[in-house]
Amino acid sequence: MATTLIKTTSDGRKLEVSGLAILLDGQLESFDLTEIKLHPNCRKIWSVHPEATHLAGRVTLTKEEADLVEKAFKEAEAEILASPAAINERFRIAMMWRARSEGIE
Repeated sequence: MATTLIKTTSDGRKLEVSGLAILLDGQLESFDLTEIKLHPNCRKIWSVHPEATHLAGRVTLTKEEADLVEKAFKEAEAEILASPAAINERFRIAMMWRARSEGIE
Protein backbone atom coordinates (compact mmCIF):
# COMPACT_ATOMS: atom_id res chain seq x y z
CA MET A 1 0.00 0.00 0.00
CA ALA A 2 1.28 3.41 -0.88
CA THR A 3 1.50 6.13 1.75
CA THR A 4 0.27 9.61 0.82
CA LEU A 5 1.58 12.67 2.65
CA ILE A 6 -1.30 15.05 3.40
CA LYS A 7 0.55 17.69 5.39
CA THR A 8 3.20 18.35 7.98
CA THR A 9 1.84 19.81 11.22
CA SER A 10 3.26 22.98 12.76
CA ASP A 11 5.28 20.84 15.20
CA GLY A 12 6.84 18.81 12.36
CA ARG A 13 4.75 15.61 12.50
CA LYS A 14 3.57 14.07 9.23
CA LEU A 15 -0.12 13.39 8.59
CA GLU A 16 -0.32 10.56 6.06
CA VAL A 17 -2.87 8.20 4.58
CA SER A 18 -1.83 4.55 4.45
CA GLY A 19 -4.47 2.22 3.11
CA LEU A 20 -7.74 3.20 4.77
CA ALA A 21 -6.07 4.77 7.83
CA ILE A 22 -4.93 8.29 8.62
CA LEU A 23 -1.63 8.27 10.48
CA LEU A 24 -0.05 11.07 12.51
CA ASP A 25 3.69 10.58 12.89
CA GLY A 26 3.26 6.90 12.00
CA GLN A 27 0.53 6.26 14.61
CA LEU A 28 -3.16 5.67 13.87
CA GLU A 29 -5.10 8.91 14.15
CA SER A 30 -8.38 8.14 12.39
CA PHE A 31 -10.22 6.02 9.86
CA ASP A 32 -12.43 8.84 8.57
CA LEU A 33 -12.92 12.56 8.21
CA THR A 34 -15.40 14.65 10.16
CA GLU A 35 -16.84 17.85 8.76
CA ILE A 36 -16.20 20.62 11.26
CA LYS A 37 -19.66 22.11 10.72
CA LEU A 38 -21.07 18.86 12.19
CA HIS A 39 -18.71 18.82 15.20
CA PRO A 40 -20.15 19.94 18.57
CA ASN A 41 -17.20 22.32 19.11
CA CYS A 42 -17.18 23.81 15.61
CA ARG A 43 -17.10 27.44 16.78
CA LYS A 44 -14.10 26.80 19.02
CA ILE A 45 -12.26 24.94 16.23
CA TRP A 46 -12.95 27.74 13.74
CA SER A 47 -11.75 30.36 16.24
CA VAL A 48 -8.34 28.62 16.27
CA HIS A 49 -8.26 27.39 12.62
CA PRO A 50 -10.68 29.51 10.54
CA GLU A 51 -9.64 27.86 7.24
CA ALA A 52 -10.38 24.32 8.48
CA THR A 53 -13.26 22.34 6.96
CA HIS A 54 -12.58 18.82 8.28
CA LEU A 55 -11.01 16.94 11.16
CA ALA A 56 -8.92 13.80 10.90
CA GLY A 57 -8.97 12.71 14.51
CA ARG A 58 -7.44 15.69 16.33
CA VAL A 59 -5.94 17.33 13.25
CA THR A 60 -7.68 20.10 11.31
CA LEU A 61 -7.64 20.02 7.51
CA THR A 62 -8.43 22.53 4.80
CA LYS A 63 -10.75 21.61 1.93
CA GLU A 64 -7.74 20.83 -0.30
CA GLU A 65 -6.16 18.57 2.32
CA ALA A 66 -9.48 16.78 2.93
CA ASP A 67 -9.78 16.23 -0.83
CA LEU A 68 -6.30 14.62 -0.82
CA VAL A 69 -7.40 12.26 1.97
CA GLU A 70 -10.57 11.30 0.07
CA LYS A 71 -8.57 10.69 -3.11
CA ALA A 72 -6.06 8.50 -1.23
CA PHE A 73 -8.94 6.55 0.37
CA LYS A 74 -10.52 5.93 -3.05
CA GLU A 75 -7.22 4.73 -4.51
CA ALA A 76 -6.62 2.39 -1.55
CA GLU A 77 -10.16 1.04 -1.74
CA ALA A 78 -9.79 0.34 -5.47
CA GLU A 79 -6.48 -1.42 -4.83
CA ILE A 80 -8.02 -3.52 -2.05
CA LEU A 81 -11.09 -4.43 -4.08
CA ALA A 82 -8.94 -5.49 -7.04
CA SER A 83 -6.82 -7.89 -4.98
CA PRO A 84 -7.42 -11.63 -5.50
CA ALA A 85 -8.03 -12.14 -1.77
CA ALA A 86 -10.74 -9.46 -1.75
CA ILE A 87 -12.37 -10.93 -4.87
CA ASN A 88 -12.40 -14.40 -3.28
CA GLU A 89 -13.91 -13.01 -0.09
CA ARG A 90 -16.69 -11.22 -2.02
CA PHE A 91 -17.52 -14.48 -3.84
CA ARG A 92 -17.49 -16.40 -0.56
CA ILE A 93 -19.89 -13.91 1.05
CA ALA A 94 -22.15 -13.93 -2.02
CA MET A 95 -22.32 -17.73 -1.98
CA MET A 96 -23.05 -17.71 1.75
CA TRP A 97 -25.94 -15.26 1.26
CA ARG A 98 -27.27 -17.26 -1.67
CA ALA A 99 -27.20 -20.49 0.35
CA ARG A 100 -28.86 -18.72 3.27
CA SER A 101 -31.63 -17.34 1.01
CA GLU A 102 -32.26 -20.87 -0.30
CA GLY A 103 -32.57 -22.19 3.24
CA ILE A 104 -29.17 -23.86 3.41
CA GLU A 105 -27.16 -22.81 6.43
